[in-house]
Amino acid sequence: MNAQTAILQNDITPVGEDYEIVRRVIEKISLDYRDQPTLEEIAADVGETPTGLQKLFTRWAGLSPKAFLQAVTLDHARRLLDGGMPLLETALELGMSGPGRLHDLFVTHEAMSPGDYKTRGAGLTIRYGFHISPFGIALVMVTDRGLAGLAFADAGGERAALDDMASRWPNAAYVEDMAATAPYAARIFDPARWRQDEPLRVVMIGTDFQLRVWDALLKIPMGRARTYSEIASQIGQPKASRAVGAAVGANPLSFVVPCHRALGKSGALTGYHWGLTRKRAILGWEAGHTGA
Repeated sequence: MNAQTAILQNDITPVGEDYEIVRRVIEKISLDYRDQPTLEEIAADVGETPTGLQKLFTRWAGLSPKAFLQAVTLDHARRLLDGGMPLLETALELGMSGPGRLHDLFVTHEAMSPGDYKTRGAGLTIRYGFHISPFGIALVMVTDRGLAGLAFADAGGERAALDDMASRWPNAAYVEDMAATAPYAARIFDPARWRQDEPLRVVMIGTDFQLRVWDALLKIPMGRARTYSEIASQIGQPKASRAVGAAVGANPLSFVVPCHRALGKSGALTGYHWGLTRKRAILGWEAGHTGA
């Protein structure tokens, strides 16, 4: 079964061009925020009606195009703030959103032993499937012990995403199995199913240092952010911010292990393995779900 066929069988949402429209809207807002484009202008640019775009974007991102524009504007305004407070913490302090609806993705995680990691996946069976998500096509990878990988791709890039993830554990056996991955995809992107009493099972496969960084990322609350240097201090390696950045970039569990909440030294949004536009989309989606 090829990736496109697998996606067509996904029961989460039908395949369409929704994400491509959302991606173009996010890109336009990110580039043209200084002009404060109206909903009508954005809709015309992507070939949608204002009403249709409002509904589509809100359904996918969890907040309106106007609210996302405000968040992006604040991101850039942050550079003018004293003290280097991260973007989302600043938003909370300014009252743009509040803790009343604060939710987070509760997970229970374990790590493969260093020996397991050194074998590069030998003896490990990884089942995978492609699913539609709020942020484009999601590649979900699971083992018998739980979720092992989550990556994103645009239409046509499914094979490249799988090859990228498989290169991390080249000796593992890979089996396409939508039945095994669909329950994980459904839970990961549905905040109503983020329950502490029924945590998502996650298995981390990396070096000892990477595991410590990824564990620190899990402790960043939704709606907040931390700089690489803050994470380095948290794991007891205050001079290792550059190595922390590399470990963040190598995170194989996008969104679940929230590497998108890690920022550069000044609090600026930095590169993201699955695209900076997607990082903005995830932060905007989270802002929509933590707003009062």
